[in-house]
Amino acid sequence: MDNLKAIVESLLFASDTPITIDKIKSVLEASDRKAIREALTSLAEEYESSNRGFFLTEVAGGFQFRTRPECREWIRRLKETRPARLSRAALETLAIIAYKQPVLRSDLEYLRGVDCGGTLRTLLERKLIRALGRKNLPGRPIIYGTTKQFLELFDLKDLTGLPTLQDLKDLGETWPNDSS
Repeated sequence: MDNLKAIVESLLFASDTPITIDKIKSVLEASDRKAIREALTSLAEEYESSNRGFFLTEVAGGFQFRTRPECREWIRRLKETRPARLSRAALETLAIIAYKQPVLRSDLEYLRGVDCGGTLRTLLERKLIRALGRKNLPGRPIIYGTTKQFLELFDLKDLTGLPTLQDLKDLGETWPNDSS
């Protein structure tokens, strides 16, 4: 396919969510994964070398165009919206789910020491977490895990992109002391 790169670029542009190599392959019906991967790599290198206002990145198991972080102020003005904010409770709950998944509500409440019902509802509404099923325990409690939208929001390729405990410890050591 002579114009594979142009077709892949068009598919990326038309998709509002990250698009996987398998999805591209199913649309093209004939190309092999290696050729698609090479086209994606070539496109990513072209966008990076030309220093455009966007770049191609692998996120949430697929590929997607993203705007450069240094352009966010102008994009915010264009959209005239404020970024979605999560409360401290929601971020704590989301972090526990991300690191401990699959996790039960009772586990979350044990770790946080407070009721998590409202926070879970908020995270479910924002599609950052989902119900993975039910545990075979009395009451059949729901098991929670993160979603692809979680990966997109936090710009993660997959869950291995989450910082490790050592990364967090190192960050804590370099963080300025607030007691001054």
